[in-house]
Formats: sequence, C-alpha cells, structure tokens
Amino acid sequence: MVVPDPVDARLLAVLAESGRAAVHEIAQRLGMDPREAAMRLITLSGSGLPLLVGVECDPNGVRRALANAAAYGNYMGGPPSGPYSVHQSGPHQVPYGQQPPISQPFPAQPQAAPQATWGPPQSAGWVRADQPQPKPFSRTGKIGSALDADSLEGARLSIQLVEFVDPADFLFTAAGYKLAEGERAVVVHTEITNTSQVPYTSLPDMYLVLVTKTGETVTKAPVSLSSRPAHKLGVQPGETAGGHTVFVLPDTTDVIQVRWSVRPEVDMNTLVWTVED
Repeated sequence: MVVPDPVDARLLAVLAESGRAAVHEIAQRLGMDPREAAMRLITLSGSGLPLLVGVECDPNGVRRALANAAAYGNYMGGPPSGPYSVHQSGPHQVPYGQQPPISQPFPAQPQAAPQATWGPPQSAGWVRADQPQPKPFSRTGKIGSALDADSLEGARLSIQLVEFVDPADFLFTAAGYKLAEGERAVVVHTEITNTSQVPYTSLPDMYLVLVTKTGETVTKAPVSLSSRPAHKLGVQPGETAGGHTVFVLPDTTDVIQVRWSVRPEVDMNTLVWTVED
C-alpha cells in the first residue's frame, strides 16, 4: 500500500471519525470539490485500504431526472464550461467527453395544416395549440431577481440573487483573511427556496461561479466569513435557505455575470444574473 499524501491523509482522517459518510459531506468539510474527493477515495480503496466507496440514490428521483434529460436529448450534458483537472494521488487519468450522435437523413414529408403544437414530453410544449400554454420559466435576470430551476433529484427551486458586493475586501479582511497584492474579494448572497415536495440534498452554491468579460469563470474560494455565513448542505421541501459565497480574483478582472448550475456543465437549468457596472 502506498503511503497517502497529505490531502489523502486528511480525507482518511475525516472518514475515520465517523466510519461512514457521504462523499459530498467529506468534501464540504475539507473545502474540496466532491469529484476530486471521490476519485481520491476510489484510488485509496484500490490501493488496499479497508474502505469501500459506494453510492445510493432515490430510484424514483433518478428515473425522473433521466426521463427529463432524455426528453431534451441532454442526458450526457453539454460541453464543459472550461477545462477542469482533477488532482489525484495516483497516476489515474479521468477521460471526459462523449461522441456526439450521428444524424440520419430522412425524406421530407409534405406539410399538413398546423393543428397542434408538440414539444418534448412533460415540457411546456407538450400541449395542444388550442389549449392555454404555461408561461416559460426565465433563466436570466438581474441582481434581486428570483429564477427557477430543477435539481437532479427533481426538486423545484427558486433562487434569488439577493446581493452582489464588489469589492468586498473589507468583509474579507475583517474575517481575518489577507488578500495578496493585486487581488480583490467578491461576496455573493443567494437564497434558495424549495417549492417542491422533494428534498434538495446538494450544497446550494456548489457550482455558483462568476463570469468575466473575457468569458472565463471564477469558482468560489474555500473560506467563510463570520459576518456573512456560508450556505449549509441541503434545503428541505417548503424551506428557504440563504448563504454567502466568497470569490477571490485579480483586481483588474471585470465581472459581468453570476451563474448558477446544478452540475459543472451549463445545461437547461443554468441560471444567469447580469451584473451591471
């Protein structure tokens, strides 16, 4: 068995405290990305350590998520928003990507008189044209706007960008942190309301990022401020939970958007708030 590096040792120490824990809970305690934590634990398990990395789910929720994704032709997700490298304890490479489906030609059919309008099953377009259609959900807004999205488990969420503080250096330094020369801090306050009967089990700001004028993304910093509490894991049905996300970026970087997603890739549930100068 290979001696674990310091990051692996921290993972094992947290796991040993409880003996059993979810990967995302361990990652949250250490300020790590869940994907990196999972890959490290899998590697350690294969090295001979007495640990088992497993997964469990709500079968009905997963089936609903698969049905919704298949209806939009989006099961595997779109292209990633940017390169992402996973730091690992062993020489194991994680491939990412997929082969796009091959389109098959088909003969044109004569157009009939339009009688009904159809869309993807269970979507707003899956109704007759002579019936009232529901208002489409807005995925974009400005600071203060509340936008709607669905979680991977099927929870219906309303997410409001309450406050955008830029710069937030005074909040950062008041909490005892120091900024390097040429850096500044930004604090984003969001509130998540679970309007469904399905629990939302993820960290609400796990994939909350800033989008710069050059199209790059800035991920959150692994810090929390005493005056601006961070998000806690999960939101139960009918509850509203708020939290603050801290970002550290170059002082000259122009931020034009705040973006929220249920997973690393941009998909149909991605929400975007425009930041005005």
